[in-house]
Amino acid sequence: MPRVGLIAHPDFSRHDTGPWHPERPERLHAIRSRLEETGVRNRLLDIAPRMLEPDWLEKVHTSRHIADVQRRCEQNTRLMDAGDTFICPASFEVGRLAAGAACEAADAVMDDRADAVFCATRPPGHHAERDNAMGFCLFNNAAVAARYIQAAHRLERILIVDWDVHHGNGTQHIFEEDPTVFYFSAHQYPHYPWFSGSSEETGIGAGTGTNLNAPLPAGAGDEQFLRAFDELLAPEMERFQPEFVIVSAGFDAHVDDPLSGTSVTEDGFAGMTRRARQIASLYANDRFISVLEGGYDLGGLARCVEYHLSALLDSG
Repeated sequence: MPRVGLIAHPDFSRHDTGPWHPERPERLHAIRSRLEETGVRNRLLDIAPRMLEPDWLEKVHTSRHIADVQRRCEQNTRLMDAGDTFICPASFEVGRLAAGAACEAADAVMDDRADAVFCATRPPGHHAERDNAMGFCLFNNAAVAARYIQAAHRLERILIVDWDVHHGNGTQHIFEEDPTVFYFSAHQYPHYPWFSGSSEETGIGAGTGTNLNAPLPAGAGDEQFLRAFDELLAPEMERFQPEFVIVSAGFDAHVDDPLSGTSVTEDGFAGMTRRARQIASLYANDRFISVLEGGYDLGGLARCVEYHLSALLDSG
């Protein structure tokens, strides 16, 4: 049985977004309860997160952005400039812990402490641009992990798979000129963030051909999402041959989620998990981590994470 790690910590609940905000600490509480109730939690390895040094954040974000998040948190400002990203005094440290968790997950896989690791962390990351926060995201956890893997572990080609219902504009823009990081996103389109995510966006300059979007209409479900993996992503991986696979695991494409119009089921997310893990098995020596992005119906989110982890546990 594959050794699957879980990074979870009470400090991720210290990121206080205020009452009624969809990206709230109860998301992690629901995941924990579901994993304990179903017995999946007992099958997972505990891996502790670590606080990431600002130098590693600067591999992805500007020093101005990092300092701005820190200053606003220290001053107890409740909102970042984008207008949809709430913060509290603890958010800067929690954001560094979330990015550090993704890097620690990569270390655990590279050090052979686990075959795959899921990071049950918040705040999410894939909307965070190089120089600003947006979409509930402060720092781009998956992007930071990709750069960390390249620098700390000397791997070159990284695949980031994003199945959040919202396009990961931040991840795309950070890597759109970089041929060493392949970004694939299956998402509802048109939808937030509105200005990115079309199939015509394939990368810029040297990065042309390493950005692949699968924009799907409202109402799309398991069949359409899985077809994007089989017909679009899989053929490209024969050419790119990644050395590490990172999944931006948003579960807000679920049929019950209040922030989407798509209808993916728990089985659909399990199917996407198996396909991403198969890519890791074929090309990346089974190196695989996933980081939590969206998912705002508590029951749906908890079940989707259970199915995601069960698929990882039963693969191989």
